[in-house]
Amino acid sequence: MTDPISALLLDETAEFSLAELCAACRVSEDLVVEIVAEGIVEPMGRERMHWRFTGVALTRVQRVVRLQQDFGVNLAGAALAIDLLEQIERLRRAQRSFD
Repeated sequence: MTDPISALLLDETAEFSLAELCAACRVSEDLVVEIVAEGIVEPMGRERMHWRFTGVALTRVQRVVRLQQDFGVNLAGAALAIDLLEQIERLRRAQRSFD
């Protein structure tokens, strides 16, 4: 038996609470707090109970989880890898606009 595939469509205005982000990414609040402390994502709101996250933050948390599961990367390594992956994506988009 295979796991069902689920998808979440995001637009630029999508926002998630801490609980919603954790549910969507299937991670604990403690991991998200560590990801925030590492500077990988930055929540809107000062207090943890009022944190809101963008769709970009959700994607970044999902990437962190994949990097940890697939390659055993720690959070500092995941931050570097995500920054490099996003830079590659920006360069590819720029290259397409010149083609």
